[in-house]
Amino acid sequence: MSTSFGGRMPLFDHIREFRRRIVRASIAILLASIAGWFFYNTIITTLALPVCDLALAQSTGATHCGSLYINGVLGPLNLQIKVSLIIGVIVSAPLWLYQLWAFIAPALHRKEKLRSVLFLAVATPFFAIGATLGYKILPVAIKVLFGFTPSALSNLVKFDDYLDFVLRIILLFGLAFELPVFLLSLNLIGFLRGTSILKPWRAWVFSIVLFTAAFTPTADPITMAVLAVPLIILYFAAGVIALFNDKRRDKRALLLEDSQ
Repeated sequence: MSTSFGGRMPLFDHIREFRRRIVRASIAILLASIAGWFFYNTIITTLALPVCDLALAQSTGATHCGSLYINGVLGPLNLQIKVSLIIGVIVSAPLWLYQLWAFIAPALHRKEKLRSVLFLAVATPFFAIGATLGYKILPVAIKVLFGFTPSALSNLVKFDDYLDFVLRIILLFGLAFELPVFLLSLNLIGFLRGTSILKPWRAWVFSIVLFTAAFTPTADPITMAVLAVPLIILYFAAGVIALFNDKRRDKRALLLEDSQ
């Protein structure tokens, strides 16, 4: 990858770098989607648990499972393709998020690159924690939403709509938990100081609440609070850690300046 003076890249080099990152991210998603295709039945039986025990229904030869159903001739095939692709995006998220990060900061020094790669390794457990939290909140969210069904009516749910709803929540929670990783990564390379993170804390808190209200598939306050509260805590934690990192870095820079 060629760079000009000061670490700047010509426009066409930016385009080539972006294409290279997109290709790598696409390959990661494709490979994870292929794995999702082969583990499709295990995945859907796990995701269906908040509504019905699909594994038990399959083993007993039942003709239905709770209120879930599949519609159309191509419905089962479309469902498997859709689930495989979304699982590919979720499972490979740390990889394509790293490709995004690598494109944003291509001109880092070797030491800063190494530190950033090591720190970005934290993105995987953070994403896993967020995705797990999203899955754990599903029974509560579904119970609240099903509670709006009038008592005299039955609520039949298309399986593909249900899985789309479930996977969106899991992906949303996983991506949301990457916020402190990106904030601290930007601080680690000296692009963002701790004071810059914490000073507009009111705007950050408002943005987090607005984000959860706008993108959470459910309208119930429980699900939104379960996502918003940990994000706010992680935001403040990232800001405090960034302040300590700035203090250590400023002290080292001052000692280096005095020695000269």
